[in-house]
Amino acid sequence: MRTTTTMKPEATTRDETGPQAATELVTALLGDPEIQADPYAAYRRMHAFGPAVTGPGGELVIIGYRLANAAVRDARLTKQVGQMLERMGYTDWRSRPSLRLFFTSLGHLNPPEHTRLRRVVSGAFTARRVAALRPAVERIVADALDRLSGGCCFVDEFAYPVPVTVIGELLGIPRADRPMFQTLVRDWTGVVNAQDPTTVDKADAAAVVIRDYLDDLAAQRRARPLDDLMSALVVPADGDSGLSAEEVTTMAGLLWAAGFETTTGLLSNGLVALLDNPDQADRLRTEPWLAESAVEELVRFDAPLQFLFARTAEEDMVVAGQPIAAGQRTMLVLGAANRDPGVFDEPDRLLLDRSGEPPMSFGGGMHYCLGAPLARLEAQIAFPALLRAFPKLSTTSPGTRRPGLALHGYIRLPIST
Repeated sequence: MRTTTTMKPEATTRDETGPQAATELVTALLGDPEIQADPYAAYRRMHAFGPAVTGPGGELVIIGYRLANAAVRDARLTKQVGQMLERMGYTDWRSRPSLRLFFTSLGHLNPPEHTRLRRVVSGAFTARRVAALRPAVERIVADALDRLSGGCCFVDEFAYPVPVTVIGELLGIPRADRPMFQTLVRDWTGVVNAQDPTTVDKADAAAVVIRDYLDDLAAQRRARPLDDLMSALVVPADGDSGLSAEEVTTMAGLLWAAGFETTTGLLSNGLVALLDNPDQADRLRTEPWLAESAVEELVRFDAPLQFLFARTAEEDMVVAGQPIAAGQRTMLVLGAANRDPGVFDEPDRLLLDRSGEPPMSFGGGMHYCLGAPLARLEAQIAFPALLRAFPKLSTTSPGTRRPGLALHGYIRLPIST
């Protein structure tokens, strides 16, 4: 069963109501692995300071739901990842394979580049294409359930192979090649949670392999297109995508990583939440029509993406009543917004039939997650099937969380069926 982490005494000052206390609380959240593993006690305390607090570097840390919801939709808050990486000492970040592949992707661009790329991938990643995957997702989930038996690691045997098979089918990654990407993508996306030299060096090595593989696959699809997303990116219906070879690789890398990395977190986080709340698990087991609202609640309760970084105010501005100075950096804490007591009744309770405001877990505005419908589809199919197939399913240890806070999930989660 999951344990709740308590805040360490050194995370606050004697005056726990002033701005310095709020800043020190943010510092503890950003730097303490134990707090990052279960940040919700910290979020509860942060909400007492209002919808936003000041971080240790002067950035505005947004924790309130309504402010976060307005901020993700305000075009005056622009992505400035280059400046962020340069402040961290990576003035050569474009020559680092992992940083270039990740931070030049769609989610880190501003218009007009973002508008152009989003239009292209939206045309390929259509609702029709996702809806058509339902029978395949049902088959993939059933096959994974057949392989679950006795004691095993839920991440290795279900939470990773289900979404990686789904996104592999969509992109056109050959089945035999998919297993190698679990470690590669985890190493590469380590730069989301940390940018220390050891992490970046490890990520660079993984990014080179991923980049070279996707370059080769794109070349194959240009020569011989198939009915997959990679073919749609390189040979669109109008014959001219406007994407360079590097843009195709970067886009495919983003879709490949995002297509299973966050869904793996959703499945593992969601399973722990359900097993920690057996009354809610019993409801989903016997009331499968709850699947849609259940997934919205699970992704709210313990989101696989907790932070959005590197948005900067282009001018003096006011967002949802909050002043933001020109040049001030912002950090959106999605996990805290999802537990805002001013928006969600009993925010720390799991209620699968909860209604009201949608979770912030997929972002919003022009950067709203393209893969959200696919992640929802997979989870809506997977959770009821898991609970029906294994009514005595349980965790056998607390599991091992992925280090860091932005990408929030499990590396290992031992279970017994």
